[in-house]
Amino acid sequence: MSKIMMKSNAFMTRKDVLCFAVLAVLLLLVLPAILDPFRLNLFGKYITYGFVALGLVLCWGDTGILSLGQGVFFGLGGYCMAMYLKLEASTIEATKIQSTPGIPDFMDWNQITSLPYFWRPFHHLSFAIVAIPLVPALLALVIGFAMFKRRVGGTYFAIITQALASILTILIIGQQGYTGGVNGITDLRTLDGWDIRTDSAKLILYIGSAVLLLASMVLVQFIRRSKLGRILVAMRDKEDRVRFSGYDVASFKIFVFCFAAALAGIGGAMFTLQVGFMSPSLVGIVPSIEMVIYCAVGGRTSIFGAIYGTLLVNFARTTFSEDLPQVWLFAMGALFIAVVMFFPDGFAGVYRRYVDPYVDRLLGLGRTSARKVAASDGPDVISDTSHSVVAE
Repeated sequence: MSKIMMKSNAFMTRKDVLCFAVLAVLLLLVLPAILDPFRLNLFGKYITYGFVALGLVLCWGDTGILSLGQGVFFGLGGYCMAMYLKLEASTIEATKIQSTPGIPDFMDWNQITSLPYFWRPFHHLSFAIVAIPLVPALLALVIGFAMFKRRVGGTYFAIITQALASILTILIIGQQGYTGGVNGITDLRTLDGWDIRTDSAKLILYIGSAVLLLASMVLVQFIRRSKLGRILVAMRDKEDRVRFSGYDVASFKIFVFCFAAALAGIGGAMFTLQVGFMSPSLVGIVPSIEMVIYCAVGGRTSIFGAIYGTLLVNFARTTFSEDLPQVWLFAMGALFIAVVMFFPDGFAGVYRRYVDPYVDRLLGLGRTSARKVAASDGPDVISDTSHSVVAE
């Protein structure tokens, strides 16, 4: 066990390990024990947004790339999973009352008489699993290559990604016969013969989403503590200096953008499995901006802050909409304004100021010892990675 801890310390400090353990216990033990199946399924939905928040920590927090179109990649991953599930539910026996049995019901309603060619590969679960991260990453590759190679960034890039979200929403709604239109793809029942609508299935899917999220956090943490992660932070602070040092800045940005898109696609697929549908309402501008807010409230330079921010903001939204149905939008707006005004670094900033000293004491770290640990183990995940490191 000590050997494993020594290896993990290469990219996780003792405080990181403690924070990771607390989050894992909360997600895997505490919430399943205290919540009923309905509430647990809601938290399972919140967890799927955490994949997007992790990608935004790398893109926005570390690299300085603000994407207002992450809902596009979330939706693409969700649609890839929904297409497989819909085809599995559209057997000839189940659709025998249609004019054309064996195709999804919304296609039959729109007088489509044969399955479109781009739907056919989704008969296979293996293809769907590969497509879930790959399709969003490929779209991100095209966008990133077109933008970053021409040094388009900052506000211009954010506006372009926002426009992309609007374009894709219009496209999905307009092609109703192929996408389900404004209603999306609904009535999803089984995954490879396994009924995903039962309470036991929802519990398994929740646990699966939580485990995948924790594994993604470890991967993101590894990237942030590697040389690549230091270069990304340097690019955010002094991009020209990194470029003059001989690094291909555009290629690094493309990689990070594609990686964040793949994470968002995985989150979208898990969302589809847990909620049972996918619609264009999850692809557009509004959900994309909300996903950025999740990350901002938690702390865009902290993977733990981003996850907690995602969970808390979504929980607050659900609570306000249930208890204050007439004013819940105003309540959410007040929450966001308060966070921006009083906690500009998000919940991660609150942690650093009020909780971190007690954690140091708990771990037996004085100020001098804490500095030594930070120097040997790298910058703390909770702290702001504001310093740049460029290899000579």
